[in-house]
Amino acid sequence: MTAKIPAACVLGFPARHSRSPKLHGYWLKRYGIAGSYCIEEVTPAAFPEFLSTLASRGYVGANVTIPHKEAAFQLSDPDQRAQAVGAANTLWLEGGVLKSTNTDVEGFIGALDAAAPNWDRHHDGVIVLGAGGAGRAVVYGLLERGIPRVHVVNRSFEKAVALKERFGDAILPAHWDQLPSLLKGAHLLVNSTSLGMAGQPPLEVDLEDMSVTAVVADIVYVPLKTPLLRAAQARGLATSNGLEMLLYQAVTGFEHWFGKRPDVTRELYDLLAADIAKD
Repeated sequence: MTAKIPAACVLGFPARHSRSPKLHGYWLKRYGIAGSYCIEEVTPAAFPEFLSTLASRGYVGANVTIPHKEAAFQLSDPDQRAQAVGAANTLWLEGGVLKSTNTDVEGFIGALDAAAPNWDRHHDGVIVLGAGGAGRAVVYGLLERGIPRVHVVNRSFEKAVALKERFGDAILPAHWDQLPSLLKGAHLLVNSTSLGMAGQPPLEVDLEDMSVTAVVADIVYVPLKTPLLRAAQARGLATSNGLEMLLYQAVTGFEHWFGKRPDVTRELYDLLAADIAKD
């Protein structure tokens, strides 16, 4: 009998813009693995039925993007990270059980480690902008790394307070107008909002008072260099962008589906960056 070729997909609505097929296709080719990865646009109404028939559709697992991450969490067996964040972005079948995790956590931390080694040696002045799903993943990653206090700044203060209720007293909720004072001497600023993304309102932040050794991260990857990152680089600060996070968050899924833990390389980054530049 011929062994079945493993297949995975990305589930979203819309999803046609996803770079995941190019990303996973690169790794499949590099490691000589017989496998496939494609896009499945699935409406929220059809999502539960699609997951329940994932195996019969020929898939060993999937990535999950907007707007399905919280539904994927509810419809699967989540690990500790997915439970902490309350959302899942990576699914795989294990003994007939649909397992899930949230690799946004390791994607964010992996990108930071690569862009700014030893970024976590400073525990003071850590600021996260945004308290949505991405913000939860970022905050959990910081706490998991051992950062004792994280300022969460959000236009809806109640959502920042909700993160404190989820993660405890290590979270310090703040109003948006408190940001200038928080930035004085700060060592890490993370934008987990869509502000600064192509087609979205700009993110206007003055970085002049941050520490000279500060790191600025932005989960946005279209454009690759957001105005926030350009401002940080103009000050000579280390930066981490959303494409780096995208690459590192993909590693665990590929390992589950295709049995090989892949490396994130400069060649892969340049391939995806060129693709994004076409937009």
